Amino acid sequence: MDWQRRPRCDETAAWPLLKAHAGQAFRGPGAFDLRRAFDEDPTRFERFSLDAPPLRADLSKNLIDAEAQRLLTQLAHECGVEAHRDAMLRGERINASERRAATHVHWRWASNRPPALDGQAPAAIKIIDGVVPEAAASQAGMLAFAEAVRADGAITDVVNIGIGGSDLGPRMVVQALRAGGLATGPRVHFVSNMDGHALAELLPHLRAGHTLFIVASKTFGTAETLRNARSARDWFTAQGGTDVARYFVALSANEAAARDFGAGRCFAFDEGVGGRFSLWSPIGLSIAIAGGRAGFEALLAGARAMDGHFASAPLARNLPVQLALLDLWCRNVLAFGSRCVTPYHHGLRSLPAYLQQLEMESNGKRVDLRGHPLAAASAPVTWGQAGSNGQHAFFQMLHQGSDVVPVEFVLVREAAHRLPGHHAKLLANALAQARALMLGQPGDAPERHFPGNRPSTVLLLPDLSPYSLGALLALYEHRTFALGALWGIDSFDQWGVELGKRLAGEIEPALGGGESGALDASTAGLLGWLRG
Repeated sequence: MDWQRRPRCDETAAWPLLKAHAGQAFRGPGAFDLRRAFDEDPTRFERFSLDAPPLRADLSKNLIDAEAQRLLTQLAHECGVEAHRDAMLRGERINASERRAATHVHWRWASNRPPALDGQAPAAIKIIDGVVPEAAASQAGMLAFAEAVRADGAITDVVNIGIGGSDLGPRMVVQALRAGGLATGPRVHFVSNMDGHALAELLPHLRAGHTLFIVASKTFGTAETLRNARSARDWFTAQGGTDVARYFVALSANEAAARDFGAGRCFAFDEGVGGRFSLWSPIGLSIAIAGGRAGFEALLAGARAMDGHFASAPLARNLPVQLALLDLWCRNVLAFGSRCVTPYHHGLRSLPAYLQQLEMESNGKRVDLRGHPLAAASAPVTWGQAGSNGQHAFFQMLHQGSDVVPVEFVLVREAAHRLPGHHAKLLANALAQARALMLGQPGDAPERHFPGNRPSTVLLLPDLSPYSLGALLALYEHRTFALGALWGIDSFDQWGVELGKRLAGEIEPALGGGESGALDASTAGLLGWLRG
């Protein structure tokens, strides 16, 4: 099937069948009940569990049956998900509005020629490393530089200045490395917010001549990043620093602008790497400095393992595709508006924020690739917090609130710490929450009644090694891509980010007393108040 002429999900033959099945089996008297489903089918756990090594996924506690899963898989075939996947892996220009390829996967394979993957991989993944020919050299240079920084005893601190994908992914991975005791390089800090309080709080703890600043921006025009970078450069020179080129390094596709800023080194990457997919590229320099070459390469290897699964597993057993279909089922058929992600590991505490950008910036669209309005929402609202903290915050609503919210538990089997009694209790709490959401509890008073029959998914990692983490993050990327493919949207542009930035540029002069042009009454009134 030509990926450019694929029908979107609501244009397939399976779509009305799926809607009809939901109306018959999941609504009204005798509607589907998880408790009854487990009683009637002792093989339900095996039937709805999937492996994509090193991950395991339990989908059995979701409001779904075999017929719904069959129809959803049929729908994925009719939508041409495989054709769209293969087009991405071949390096075709699937980012239609910006007329370029999406090349983040290619950076994972830059230094590794793909194997045949059991002889069943599409031809696309066998040529993936030829799409960005300069990637291998750029990645090798970045990793060599990271090792040099790690070996330089004078560098005690590294500050990554970026925002969005230039911050969220690297920040999360470095947190995971720290939690596993694998962050063995200099102290790595992250500054993203334009709010100067963040940078002002950090600078007194740094020393010029002992701190490396990484300025991460694909365009090297991101307002928040440049404001923070200029303030850091001003601080550096005010503290007696004399060699900006040595202590400021850039990660960008705009090498000329990086040089103009004064960065002595610029590790470049191509325009096809979207920010929220970019930690595999030189944007991951802070990861390589924190965890070393071996850690970064293990991260890539885990992602490649998931790439192989995504490229070769049949749709019925393809974990990223089945998770995307589950998202479609919950959001567009069962009408659940949001999805809660609760990682039960301190090292994954930033995972919900990372997924908010990955999923909602990618698929929060209202028109398809043809410019046609969508008939329904293309993605759920993603939110969450690390467990078990969330149990004392929003789990009350999950158990007894009026809204049904699918919950995604991310569990790690092996802890990296040796504190007795912690990890078993943590895992027990996660399993108990999933079980409680499903079973509920009759109460002797209305306020003590738990309705149950509330859906959840469990993703299980063996450990939080770089390899496992790489596989998990690639899983989420491919899941996001697959959901976009189902709706026929461009998951790789983000025009909705631009409008507010442009208007901010128009308003900022007015805060200093300059002209603001024509403003609405509310904005003009607020400006007057802010100017005192």
